[in-house]
Amino acid sequence: MRIISGKYKGRRIHPPKNLPVRPTTDMSKESLFNILNNHFNFTGLTVLDLFAGTGNISYEFASRGAAHITAVDADFGCIKFIRQTAAEFDFDITPIKANVFQFVEKSNAKYDIIFADPPYDLEQGKFDRIAATVFEKGLLEDDGMLIIEHSKYTKFDSQPHLSFQKHYGGSVFSFFELLTE
Repeated sequence: MRIISGKYKGRRIHPPKNLPVRPTTDMSKESLFNILNNHFNFTGLTVLDLFAGTGNISYEFASRGAAHITAVDADFGCIKFIRQTAAEFDFDITPIKANVFQFVEKSNAKYDIIFADPPYDLEQGKFDRIAATVFEKGLLEDDGMLIIEHSKYTKFDSQPHLSFQKHYGGSVFSFFELLTE
């Protein structure tokens, strides 16, 4: 796993082999950040990384200048690794060990970007719940964006805030925004 761009471009990060994760591939991550680069100036952004796993996405945002990242995962090993890596690179990342659904339900913070990378085999209803809760709770800034990474078998056709999707092999990034009429 490596950081694609920013202050720490090219730096490799070596997570423990025993973490229950499926990290976003470098190719997909690079494509994702190329898209985000057209929508955001990363300097000063607040980011919420749900199902953070190894922290792969959080490190990329931090390297590119995001002001603060909150990384949420239910696995203690993942949180421990994110905490250690953030300290090593002096990244402003707050790792939180929590059930993502409970965290989102209780949160009242606002974020410029929310990225969620749930297990691909999560049931459709839980994917829908992530998107619905983010908008019901008003967790995005007015010009903010929710991105959910999922398999090609997960569908968001009925989600009112779906803006666009990008497919990369078996992975899909769905982008959600506060759409104005």
